[in-house]
Amino acid sequence: MNVPAQKLLTAIHHDNRVEKPDIKFPTLPAKRDESQKMLALQFLAGSKVAVNEVPKVQLTDPGDALIKVTCSTVCGSDLHIYHHEIQETHKGDILGHESIGIIEAVGPEVKDFKVGDRVAISAIIACGQCDYCQRKEFSLCDRTNPDPSTALEKLYGHRLSGVFGYTHLTGGFEGCQAQFVRVPIADMNLLKLPPQVSDEHGVLLCDIACTAWHANELGDVKAGDTVCVWGCGPVGQLCVYWAKFRGAKFVVAIDFEQYRLDMAKTKAGADAIINRNDSDVVKRIQELIPGGPDRCIDATGFRFARSLTQRAMRATGLEMDTSETVNEMITVCRKAGNISLIADYFGYTNHFNLGAMMEKSLTVRGGQLFCQKYWQDIMTWMAEGRADLTWVYTHRMPLSKADEAYKLFDTHSDNVVKILLRNDL
Repeated sequence: MNVPAQKLLTAIHHDNRVEKPDIKFPTLPAKRDESQKMLALQFLAGSKVAVNEVPKVQLTDPGDALIKVTCSTVCGSDLHIYHHEIQETHKGDILGHESIGIIEAVGPEVKDFKVGDRVAISAIIACGQCDYCQRKEFSLCDRTNPDPSTALEKLYGHRLSGVFGYTHLTGGFEGCQAQFVRVPIADMNLLKLPPQVSDEHGVLLCDIACTAWHANELGDVKAGDTVCVWGCGPVGQLCVYWAKFRGAKFVVAIDFEQYRLDMAKTKAGADAIINRNDSDVVKRIQELIPGGPDRCIDATGFRFARSLTQRAMRATGLEMDTSETVNEMITVCRKAGNISLIADYFGYTNHFNLGAMMEKSLTVRGGQLFCQKYWQDIMTWMAEGRADLTWVYTHRMPLSKADEAYKLFDTHSDNVVKILLRNDL
């Protein structure tokens, strides 16, 4: 992370803490049994992770479930932690937030699940009781992020939900790239999988299938719309797929890797593709869609910077996030159109085209996924055969080689798009 960002977060980390004694947060750290061991992928330092034996995690609160993980994945947002671009990731933290498995034990307050159930685990940890959860805005939950620093409250004005394996800013919960994971508030954060839903489909319910659907919801994608999707990683691929599923008449996929664009065209259903290495993105979209697309979706995130100016600003620490993609979207989107920001952004950015956004009457919405809002419907479509998303996997590896999986994914080697980590390989 750049120097100004570190100073900013250090300042908010230690100043004016907000105490909320009326809220009972999940207990952290989780209990562990030192006499039993499990494999887990741990963060060591920037761009360095390793699979190690660690004490086995245990039930900690009465509403917990203990899951024996069968499958997990590497997510694009894991790379932000891998490169230590988000503060409050500590040496030894277990990473990962997408996994399914078999329930090994449940606490006395768990009502909806039993030992032996095969379940998907929501990446977002929700309480189900606060005002945000009652409105099904689960990643905005007020009661599952016990971070005592209140760093997010100082940066954003509010704290967000807890997230598995995603820094101490979101609670410091142990991640899911492991043989076992403890799930707090199990009745809210687990989904029982029917036999018709494969393991490979089940893992997608934990995050990216729901994230990509959420992107289309934020963008208000409807039948007959024209849609452009920036970024053809796993989430971007499924953004394209769901846009076509919802009836969009013309979808354009944009990326700088030709193999990912080819997947977007042949698997996800994109009607046109743009390789930004070969084309001026704004001009090409204006040629393809005179007047501009109805909806624009950003699945690239804050690490993406192509122009020399924005690369220099990132390198010298003059901005935390990069506005390059967002400005392209603002420029090309039709007047009174919609922009959806589903990619990870974290802090401040410069050169944001606020004037054009306002004058063109654009609707801009962003946010992390509301997993529990969507996963039941998506699971039903999977079970009925209406939605097949398993083509997004390009690699399958054992958990023991998760460190290699990170390197592969980070370098875009071997035409990688999505890596499945299986604990039985």
